[in-house]
Amino acid sequence: MLLIKSIILGLSVSAPVGPVGLLCIQRILSRGKTAGFMTGLGASSANLFYASIAAFGFSIVSSFLIEQKFALRIVGAIFLLYLGIKTFLKKPAKSASNLKGESMVSMFLSTFLLMITNPVTILNFVAMFAGLGFDQSSTSIGSAVSLIIGVFLGAVSWWLILSSVVSLLRNKITTHLGLVNKLAGLMIVVLGIMTFIE
Repeated sequence: MLLIKSIILGLSVSAPVGPVGLLCIQRILSRGKTAGFMTGLGASSANLFYASIAAFGFSIVSSFLIEQKFALRIVGAIFLLYLGIKTFLKKPAKSASNLKGESMVSMFLSTFLLMITNPVTILNFVAMFAGLGFDQSSTSIGSAVSLIIGVFLGAVSWWLILSSVVSLLRNKITTHLGLVNKLAGLMIVVLGIMTFIE
């Protein structure tokens, strides 16, 4: 039951379309389904890292990361601005299979780095896990592992669904890819600016 709840939690954490969702959609349209999924997998892996800290109560690590949240937020905001401007200026690819300059590994890593610059995610997971009735002090390691695996599976499932759906619609949208790049880039830049202001 805990596994099912945590899978739903993983889905709900990933579903809101933020900078990663926009990046994922843009990459699916320009590079194909696998590129979008690798983008989502990077985000899911960062969530896995923070969910593990929240579930196992690594207080020293979480305290350090939360103490550094301002510096990490600045890094995250700069990275968002970089990704936004890069997306805005990107010329539409002539073919979805053209992967020059951006490997699948770099797509994974860029998203992982973007997500890992938000250590407050630990606190979000602690609150959400408490909402599921999970208690670090009295719950077994097996339950903690089940919770973490569930969150990861839920997140990965969302990115797989999003990649598949957008990929199916790609032919209809690809003709407008230049506009999609501009809108996605602009929105990511705005999110980066908002991160600075917060």
